Amino acid sequence: MTEPEIEVDPHEGITTLGPQQLRSLKESKVRVNVFEGAIRSGKTIVSLLRFLMAVLFAKGGVIVVIARTRDSAYRNVFEPLMSPALFGPLAKLTHYTANAPTARILGRTVHVLGANDAKSEKVLRGLTVALAYVDEITVIPEEFFTQLLGRMSPPKAKLFGTTNPDSPAHWLMAKFLSRLKQVGGDLKGWRSWHFTLDDNPGLTEEYKNQIKAEFTGLWFKRFVLGEWVAAEGAIYDMWDPAKHTIAWDDLPRMREYLCVAIDYGTTNPTVAGILAISAETDGFGKPTPRLFLVDEWTYDSKQSQAKLTDHELSRRLREWLDAGGHTPIDTFPPMRPRYTILDPSAASFRVQLAQDGLMSTQADNEVLYGIRTVASLLGAGKLLIARPTEANPERGCPRFIQEAPSYAWDPEATKKGEDKPIKVADHAMDESRYGIVTTENLWRPHIKLAA
Repeated sequence: MTEPEIEVDPHEGITTLGPQQLRSLKESKVRVNVFEGAIRSGKTIVSLLRFLMAVLFAKGGVIVVIARTRDSAYRNVFEPLMSPALFGPLAKLTHYTANAPTARILGRTVHVLGANDAKSEKVLRGLTVALAYVDEITVIPEEFFTQLLGRMSPPKAKLFGTTNPDSPAHWLMAKFLSRLKQVGGDLKGWRSWHFTLDDNPGLTEEYKNQIKAEFTGLWFKRFVLGEWVAAEGAIYDMWDPAKHTIAWDDLPRMREYLCVAIDYGTTNPTVAGILAISAETDGFGKPTPRLFLVDEWTYDSKQSQAKLTDHELSRRLREWLDAGGHTPIDTFPPMRPRYTILDPSAASFRVQLAQDGLMSTQADNEVLYGIRTVASLLGAGKLLIARPTEANPERGCPRFIQEAPSYAWDPEATKKGEDKPIKVADHAMDESRYGIVTTENLWRPHIKLAA
Protein backbone atom coordinates (compact mmCIF):
# COMPACT_ATOMS: atom_id res chain seq x y z
CA MET A 1 0.00 0.00 0.00
CA THR A 2 1.47 3.35 -1.03
CA GLU A 3 0.67 6.79 0.28
CA PRO A 4 -1.90 8.48 -1.98
CA GLU A 5 -1.70 11.89 -3.52
CA ILE A 6 -2.60 14.51 -0.91
CA GLU A 7 -5.96 16.20 -1.21
CA VAL A 8 -6.11 19.79 -0.04
CA ASP A 9 -9.80 20.02 0.80
CA PRO A 10 -10.21 21.49 4.28
CA HIS A 11 -10.00 18.73 6.89
CA GLU A 12 -13.06 18.32 9.07
CA GLY A 13 -12.27 20.10 12.33
CA ILE A 14 -9.68 22.37 10.74
CA THR A 15 -11.91 25.01 9.23
CA THR A 16 -9.36 26.88 7.16
CA LEU A 17 -5.86 26.28 5.82
CA GLY A 18 -3.87 29.20 4.51
CA PRO A 19 -1.91 29.18 1.24
CA GLN A 20 1.42 28.36 2.91
CA GLN A 21 -0.18 25.55 4.92
CA LEU A 22 -1.77 24.10 1.78
CA ARG A 23 1.49 24.43 -0.13
CA SER A 24 3.50 22.63 2.57
CA LEU A 25 0.81 19.95 2.86
CA LYS A 26 1.02 19.18 -0.87
CA GLU A 27 4.80 19.40 -1.18
CA SER A 28 5.93 17.53 1.96
CA LYS A 29 6.60 14.19 0.29
CA VAL A 30 10.39 13.98 0.68
CA ARG A 31 12.52 12.22 3.29
CA VAL A 32 12.93 15.20 5.70
CA ASN A 33 10.24 17.91 5.87
CA VAL A 34 10.83 20.94 8.11
CA PHE A 35 8.12 23.46 9.02
CA GLU A 36 9.90 26.51 10.52
CA GLY A 37 9.05 30.07 11.45
CA ALA A 38 7.25 32.34 13.88
CA ILE A 39 5.22 31.26 16.88
CA ARG A 40 1.47 30.81 16.29
CA SER A 41 2.04 30.75 12.53
CA GLY A 42 0.13 27.53 11.79
CA LYS A 43 3.17 25.35 11.17
CA THR A 44 2.48 22.87 13.98
CA ILE A 45 -1.11 22.09 12.99
CA VAL A 46 -0.34 21.51 9.33
CA SER A 47 2.72 19.41 10.17
CA LEU A 48 0.58 17.24 12.47
CA LEU A 49 -2.04 16.87 9.76
CA ARG A 50 0.66 15.77 7.33
CA PHE A 51 2.06 13.35 9.93
CA LEU A 52 -1.39 11.79 10.39
CA MET A 53 -1.62 11.26 6.64
CA ALA A 54 1.64 9.34 6.73
CA VAL A 55 0.93 7.15 9.78
CA LEU A 56 -1.16 4.52 8.01
CA PHE A 57 1.37 4.09 5.23
CA ALA A 58 4.57 3.85 7.29
CA LYS A 59 6.18 0.45 6.86
CA GLY A 60 9.47 -1.29 7.37
CA GLY A 61 10.10 0.14 10.85
CA VAL A 62 8.66 1.88 13.89
CA ILE A 63 6.88 5.23 14.18
CA VAL A 64 8.36 7.70 16.66
CA VAL A 65 7.35 11.06 18.11
CA ILE A 66 10.28 12.98 19.53
CA ALA A 67 10.29 16.08 21.70
CA ARG A 68 12.55 17.62 24.29
CA THR A 69 10.66 15.66 26.96
CA ARG A 70 7.63 13.40 26.96
CA ASP A 71 5.77 16.17 28.78
CA SER A 72 6.41 18.55 25.89
CA ALA A 73 5.40 15.81 23.44
CA TYR A 74 2.08 15.50 25.24
CA ARG A 75 1.58 19.26 25.29
CA ASN A 76 2.69 20.14 21.77
CA VAL A 77 1.84 17.01 19.79
CA PHE A 78 -0.76 14.81 21.45
CA GLU A 79 -3.03 17.45 23.00
CA PRO A 80 -3.63 19.00 19.54
CA LEU A 81 -4.03 15.57 17.92
CA MET A 82 -6.65 14.61 20.52
CA SER A 83 -8.57 17.88 20.12
CA PRO A 84 -11.90 17.49 18.21
CA ALA A 85 -11.84 21.24 17.56
CA LEU A 86 -8.70 20.74 15.47
CA PHE A 87 -8.90 17.21 14.08
CA GLY A 88 -12.60 16.41 14.17
CA PRO A 89 -13.45 12.67 14.30
CA LEU A 90 -9.77 11.74 13.90
CA ALA A 91 -9.13 13.07 17.42
CA LYS A 92 -10.79 9.92 18.81
CA LEU A 93 -8.19 7.79 17.01
CA THR A 94 -5.23 9.21 18.93
CA HIS A 95 -4.68 7.87 22.45
CA TYR A 96 -1.85 8.95 24.72
CA THR A 97 -1.36 9.21 28.47
CA ALA A 98 1.11 11.90 29.56
CA ASN A 99 4.66 10.60 30.03
CA ALA A 100 3.84 7.13 28.66
CA PRO A 101 6.47 5.48 26.40
CA THR A 102 3.98 4.66 23.63
CA ALA A 103 0.81 6.05 22.05
CA ARG A 104 -1.78 4.73 19.61
CA ILE A 105 -2.52 6.74 16.48
CA LEU A 106 -4.96 5.43 13.86
CA GLY A 107 -4.45 1.96 15.33
CA ARG A 108 -0.65 2.10 15.05
CA THR A 109 1.79 1.93 17.96
CA VAL A 110 3.88 5.09 18.22
CA HIS A 111 7.00 5.32 20.39
CA VAL A 112 7.33 8.60 22.32
CA LEU A 113 10.91 9.65 23.05
CA GLY A 114 12.38 12.49 25.07
CA ALA A 115 15.67 13.95 23.83
CA ASN A 116 16.73 16.51 26.41
CA ASP A 117 20.45 15.74 26.39
CA ALA A 118 23.08 14.24 24.12
CA LYS A 119 23.04 10.90 26.01
CA SER A 120 19.42 10.31 25.05
CA GLU A 121 20.47 9.34 21.52
CA LYS A 122 21.17 5.91 23.02
CA VAL A 123 17.41 5.23 23.11
CA LEU A 124 17.40 5.21 19.31
CA ARG A 125 20.02 2.52 19.01
CA GLY A 126 18.60 -0.67 17.61
CA LEU A 127 15.51 1.02 16.16
CA THR A 128 14.63 1.10 12.48
CA VAL A 129 12.49 4.19 11.95
CA ALA A 130 9.90 4.34 9.19
CA LEU A 131 8.24 7.59 10.28
CA ALA A 132 9.27 10.32 12.70
CA TYR A 133 7.68 13.49 14.02
CA VAL A 134 10.08 15.89 15.78
CA ASP A 135 8.71 18.75 17.86
CA GLU A 136 10.99 21.82 18.07
CA ILE A 137 14.05 20.45 16.29
CA THR A 138 16.35 23.22 17.54
CA VAL A 139 16.02 22.08 21.17
CA ILE A 140 16.97 18.50 20.23
CA PRO A 141 20.69 17.64 20.61
CA GLU A 142 22.50 17.37 17.30
CA GLU A 143 23.80 13.89 18.21
CA PHE A 144 20.23 12.68 18.70
CA PHE A 145 19.04 14.12 15.39
CA THR A 146 22.01 12.66 13.54
CA GLN A 147 21.32 9.25 15.07
CA LEU A 148 17.66 9.55 14.04
CA LEU A 149 18.58 10.25 10.42
CA GLY A 150 20.82 7.19 10.45
CA ARG A 151 17.96 5.05 11.78
CA MET A 152 15.61 6.09 8.95
CA SER A 153 16.76 3.28 6.67
CA PRO A 154 13.48 2.03 5.07
CA PRO A 155 13.23 3.21 1.44
CA LYS A 156 10.25 5.50 2.03
CA ALA A 157 11.06 6.66 5.58
CA LYS A 158 9.92 10.20 6.33
CA LEU A 159 10.48 12.83 9.00
CA PHE A 160 8.19 15.77 9.73
CA GLY A 161 9.51 18.40 12.13
CA THR A 162 8.81 21.89 13.40
CA THR A 163 10.96 24.61 14.87
CA ASN A 164 11.07 28.26 15.79
CA PRO A 165 14.16 30.10 14.53
CA ASP A 166 17.41 30.17 16.48
CA SER A 167 20.90 31.48 15.79
CA PRO A 168 21.95 31.32 12.12
CA ALA A 169 24.90 29.26 13.39
CA HIS A 170 22.66 26.65 15.00
CA TRP A 171 23.49 23.21 13.62
CA LEU A 172 20.06 22.84 11.98
CA MET A 173 20.53 26.01 9.94
CA ALA A 174 24.30 25.81 9.43
CA LYS A 175 24.44 22.15 8.37
CA PHE A 176 21.06 21.64 6.74
CA LEU A 177 18.59 24.46 6.08
CA SER A 178 21.19 26.90 4.75
CA ARG A 179 22.07 24.39 2.05
CA LEU A 180 18.43 24.37 0.94
CA LYS A 181 18.41 28.14 0.61
CA GLN A 182 21.45 28.25 -1.67
CA VAL A 183 20.95 28.38 -5.42
CA GLY A 184 21.48 24.85 -6.62
CA GLY A 185 21.47 23.57 -3.03
CA ASP A 186 22.95 20.10 -2.66
CA LEU A 187 20.77 18.73 0.15
CA LYS A 188 18.66 16.12 -1.59
CA GLY A 189 15.66 14.62 0.14
CA TRP A 190 15.00 17.73 2.26
CA ARG A 191 12.37 20.46 1.99
CA SER A 192 11.50 23.34 4.30
CA TRP A 193 8.68 25.86 4.49
CA HIS A 194 8.88 29.21 6.29
CA PHE A 195 5.85 30.48 8.21
CA THR A 196 4.96 33.94 9.52
CA LEU A 197 2.05 35.08 11.70
CA ASP A 198 0.15 36.07 8.57
CA ASP A 199 0.29 32.46 7.34
CA ASN A 200 -2.17 31.42 10.05
CA PRO A 201 -5.69 32.27 8.82
CA GLY A 202 -7.14 31.48 12.22
CA LEU A 203 -5.58 34.53 13.91
CA THR A 204 -7.37 37.84 14.20
CA GLU A 205 -5.52 41.09 13.61
CA GLU A 206 -6.10 41.95 17.25
CA TYR A 207 -4.40 38.77 18.41
CA LYS A 208 -1.49 39.17 15.99
CA ASN A 209 -0.95 42.71 17.22
CA GLN A 210 -0.98 41.40 20.79
CA ILE A 211 1.71 38.84 19.98
CA LYS A 212 3.80 41.51 18.24
CA ALA A 213 3.54 43.78 21.27
CA GLU A 214 4.70 41.10 23.71
CA PHE A 215 8.23 40.76 22.35
CA THR A 216 11.08 43.10 21.48
CA GLY A 217 14.56 42.86 20.02
CA LEU A 218 15.92 39.37 19.47
CA TRP A 219 12.72 37.65 20.57
CA PHE A 220 10.61 39.79 18.22
CA LYS A 221 12.86 38.90 15.30
CA ARG A 222 12.84 35.19 16.10
CA PHE A 223 9.35 34.61 17.52
CA VAL A 224 7.33 37.13 15.49
CA LEU A 225 9.24 37.70 12.26
CA GLY A 226 10.61 34.16 12.18
CA GLU A 227 14.15 35.32 11.42
CA TRP A 228 17.29 33.31 12.17
CA VAL A 229 19.32 36.06 13.83
CA ALA A 230 22.32 36.10 16.18
CA ALA A 231 21.91 37.00 19.83
CA GLU A 232 23.36 40.28 21.01
CA GLY A 233 22.81 42.76 23.82
CA ALA A 234 20.43 42.22 26.72
CA ILE A 235 18.94 38.75 27.02
CA TYR A 236 15.65 39.91 28.49
CA ASP A 237 15.39 43.06 26.42
CA MET A 238 11.65 43.22 27.12
CA TRP A 239 12.36 43.65 30.83
CA ASP A 240 10.38 46.54 32.30
CA PRO A 241 10.14 46.85 36.10
CA ALA A 242 6.82 48.65 35.71
CA LYS A 243 5.36 45.61 33.89
CA HIS A 244 7.25 42.72 35.37
CA THR A 245 7.41 43.50 39.08
CA ILE A 246 4.75 43.69 41.77
CA ALA A 247 4.99 45.11 45.27
CA TRP A 248 5.40 42.28 47.76
CA ASP A 249 2.44 43.62 49.75
CA ASP A 250 0.23 43.30 46.65
CA LEU A 251 0.94 39.65 45.84
CA PRO A 252 -2.26 37.69 45.16
CA ARG A 253 -3.23 34.48 46.91
CA MET A 254 -1.16 31.58 45.64
CA ARG A 255 -2.50 28.27 44.46
CA GLU A 256 0.77 26.50 45.24
CA TYR A 257 4.41 27.13 46.03
CA LEU A 258 5.90 25.06 43.22
CA CYS A 259 9.49 25.03 44.40
CA VAL A 260 12.43 26.67 46.02
CA ALA A 261 15.24 26.73 43.47
CA ILE A 262 18.88 27.11 44.51
CA ASP A 263 21.99 28.31 42.68
CA TYR A 264 24.84 27.08 44.89
CA GLY A 265 28.10 28.91 45.38
CA THR A 266 31.15 28.69 47.61
CA THR A 267 33.15 31.77 46.68
CA ASN A 268 30.14 33.00 44.68
CA PRO A 269 26.79 33.76 46.34
CA THR A 270 24.26 31.04 47.03
CA VAL A 271 20.84 32.26 45.94
CA ALA A 272 17.48 30.59 46.57
CA GLY A 273 14.12 31.73 45.22
CA ILE A 274 10.54 30.58 45.71
CA LEU A 275 8.38 30.12 42.60
CA ALA A 276 4.60 30.06 43.00
CA ILE A 277 1.53 29.84 40.79
CA SER A 278 -1.34 32.14 41.67
CA ALA A 279 -4.99 31.37 42.37
CA GLU A 280 -6.18 34.42 40.41
CA THR A 281 -9.47 34.49 38.51
CA ASP A 282 -11.10 36.91 36.10
CA GLY A 283 -14.41 38.73 36.60
CA PHE A 284 -16.34 35.60 35.59
CA GLY A 285 -14.50 33.33 38.01
CA LYS A 286 -12.36 31.72 35.31
CA PRO A 287 -8.84 30.85 36.53
CA THR A 288 -6.16 33.20 35.20
CA PRO A 289 -3.02 31.96 36.96
CA ARG A 290 0.40 33.50 36.58
CA LEU A 291 3.84 32.56 37.89
CA PHE A 292 5.38 34.66 40.63
CA LEU A 293 8.88 34.76 42.07
CA VAL A 294 7.71 35.62 45.56
CA ASP A 295 10.75 35.57 47.83
CA GLU A 296 14.51 35.24 47.72
CA TRP A 297 17.37 34.33 50.05
CA THR A 298 21.07 35.01 49.49
CA TYR A 299 24.27 34.19 51.27
CA ASP A 300 27.31 35.99 49.86
CA SER A 301 30.56 34.84 51.45
CA LYS A 302 32.49 37.77 50.00
CA GLN A 303 30.07 40.32 51.39
CA SER A 304 29.87 38.55 54.75
CA GLN A 305 33.62 37.85 54.73
CA ALA A 306 32.94 34.36 56.00
CA LYS A 307 32.75 31.15 53.98
CA LEU A 308 30.16 28.72 55.31
CA THR A 309 30.40 24.95 55.32
CA ASP A 310 27.66 23.03 53.51
CA HIS A 311 26.26 22.11 56.92
CA GLU A 312 25.97 25.74 58.03
CA LEU A 313 24.63 26.86 54.65
CA SER A 314 21.98 24.14 54.80
CA ARG A 315 20.96 25.21 58.31
CA ARG A 316 20.51 28.84 57.32
CA LEU A 317 18.57 27.98 54.18
CA ARG A 318 16.24 25.68 56.13
CA GLU A 319 15.71 28.32 58.81
CA TRP A 320 14.63 30.76 56.11
CA LEU A 321 12.22 28.22 54.62
CA ASP A 322 10.86 27.19 58.01
CA ALA A 323 10.21 30.79 59.03
CA GLY A 324 7.37 30.89 56.49
CA GLY A 325 5.49 34.05 55.65
CA HIS A 326 6.82 34.08 52.11
CA THR A 327 3.74 35.91 50.83
CA PRO A 328 1.72 38.61 52.60
CA ILE A 329 -1.45 36.48 52.49
CA ASP A 330 -1.27 33.85 55.20
CA THR A 331 -2.57 30.37 54.48
CA PHE A 332 -3.49 27.54 56.79
CA PRO A 333 -1.78 25.23 56.94
CA PRO A 334 1.24 27.33 55.93
CA MET A 335 2.41 26.62 52.39
CA ARG A 336 5.83 25.14 51.77
CA PRO A 337 7.51 24.73 48.38
CA ARG A 338 6.53 21.40 46.80
CA TYR A 339 10.03 20.73 45.49
CA THR A 340 13.58 21.77 46.25
CA ILE A 341 15.40 22.28 42.94
CA LEU A 342 19.18 22.36 43.17
CA ASP A 343 21.98 23.46 40.87
CA PRO A 344 23.06 20.22 39.11
CA SER A 345 26.74 20.90 39.90
CA ALA A 346 26.14 21.12 43.67
CA ALA A 347 26.78 17.46 44.51
CA SER A 348 28.18 18.02 48.01
CA PHE A 349 25.37 20.38 48.99
CA ARG A 350 22.77 17.90 47.72
CA VAL A 351 24.23 15.26 50.06
CA GLN A 352 24.19 17.71 52.96
CA LEU A 353 20.57 18.71 52.37
CA ALA A 354 19.58 15.04 52.26
CA GLN A 355 21.37 14.39 55.55
CA ASP A 356 19.40 17.29 57.01
CA GLY A 357 16.09 15.85 55.80
CA LEU A 358 15.58 18.07 52.74
CA MET A 359 15.51 15.98 49.57
CA SER A 360 16.31 17.86 46.37
CA THR A 361 15.73 17.42 42.66
CA GLN A 362 18.54 18.09 40.20
CA ALA A 363 17.70 21.14 38.11
CA ASP A 364 17.10 20.99 34.39
CA ASN A 365 20.01 23.11 33.22
CA GLU A 366 19.42 23.40 29.47
CA VAL A 367 20.38 27.07 29.39
CA LEU A 368 19.00 28.23 26.04
CA TYR A 369 15.70 26.44 26.42
CA GLY A 370 15.36 27.92 29.90
CA ILE A 371 16.16 31.45 28.73
CA ARG A 372 13.65 31.15 25.90
CA THR A 373 10.95 29.90 28.29
CA VAL A 374 11.56 32.76 30.74
CA ALA A 375 11.55 35.26 27.86
CA SER A 376 8.21 33.88 26.64
CA LEU A 377 6.71 34.16 30.13
CA LEU A 378 7.94 37.73 30.55
CA GLY A 379 6.76 38.67 27.07
CA ALA A 380 3.29 37.27 27.73
CA GLY A 381 3.05 38.92 31.14
CA LYS A 382 2.81 35.50 32.82
CA LEU A 383 5.81 35.90 35.13
CA LEU A 384 5.98 38.63 37.79
CA ILE A 385 8.69 39.34 40.32
CA ALA A 386 7.91 40.50 43.86
CA ARG A 387 9.79 43.64 44.84
CA PRO A 388 10.57 44.78 48.41
CA THR A 389 8.44 47.51 49.92
CA GLU A 390 8.98 50.08 52.64
CA ALA A 391 6.87 47.98 54.98
CA ASN A 392 8.68 44.74 54.02
CA PRO A 393 12.20 45.64 52.87
CA GLU A 394 13.54 42.10 53.48
CA ARG A 395 10.95 40.42 51.27
CA GLY A 396 10.69 39.96 47.52
CA CYS A 397 13.42 39.27 44.98
CA PRO A 398 15.79 42.26 44.80
CA ARG A 399 18.68 40.28 43.32
CA PHE A 400 16.57 39.12 40.35
CA ILE A 401 15.39 42.70 39.78
CA GLN A 402 18.99 43.92 39.91
CA GLU A 403 20.40 41.25 37.60
CA ALA A 404 17.69 41.13 34.92
CA PRO A 405 18.55 44.38 33.05
CA SER A 406 22.28 43.55 32.83
CA TYR A 407 21.91 39.86 31.94
CA ALA A 408 23.50 39.85 28.49
CA TRP A 409 24.66 37.64 25.64
CA ASP A 410 28.38 36.97 25.47
CA PRO A 411 29.67 38.79 22.36
CA GLU A 412 32.70 36.49 22.07
CA ALA A 413 30.43 33.44 21.99
CA THR A 414 28.21 35.15 19.41
CA LYS A 415 31.24 35.60 17.14
CA LYS A 416 31.67 31.82 17.27
CA GLY A 417 28.01 31.31 16.42
CA GLU A 418 26.94 30.35 19.94
CA ASP A 419 24.18 31.73 22.17
CA LYS A 420 25.66 32.00 25.66
CA PRO A 421 25.04 34.45 28.50
CA ILE A 422 27.90 36.29 30.16
CA LYS A 423 28.62 34.48 33.42
CA VAL A 424 28.65 37.57 35.63
CA ALA A 425 26.04 38.51 38.26
CA ASP A 426 23.67 35.80 37.07
CA HIS A 427 22.89 33.80 40.21
CA ALA A 428 19.23 34.83 40.47
CA MET A 429 18.93 34.38 36.70
CA ASP A 430 20.16 30.81 37.08
CA GLU A 431 18.06 29.80 40.09
CA SER A 432 14.87 31.23 38.63
CA ARG A 433 15.51 29.42 35.35
CA TYR A 434 16.14 26.18 37.26
CA GLY A 435 12.81 26.51 39.05
CA ILE A 436 10.74 27.52 36.04
CA VAL A 437 11.99 24.84 33.65
CA THR A 438 12.22 21.97 36.13
CA THR A 439 8.60 22.49 37.26
CA GLU A 440 7.31 23.13 33.74
CA ASN A 441 5.11 20.04 33.76
CA LEU A 442 3.31 21.46 36.83
CA TRP A 443 2.48 24.95 35.54
CA ARG A 444 2.17 24.37 31.78
CA PRO A 445 -1.33 22.81 32.00
CA HIS A 446 -2.54 26.07 33.58
CA ILE A 447 -0.45 28.69 31.77
CA LYS A 448 -0.48 28.54 27.98
CA LEU A 449 2.30 30.10 25.94
CA ALA A 450 2.36 30.64 22.20
CA ALA A 451 4.56 28.13 20.40
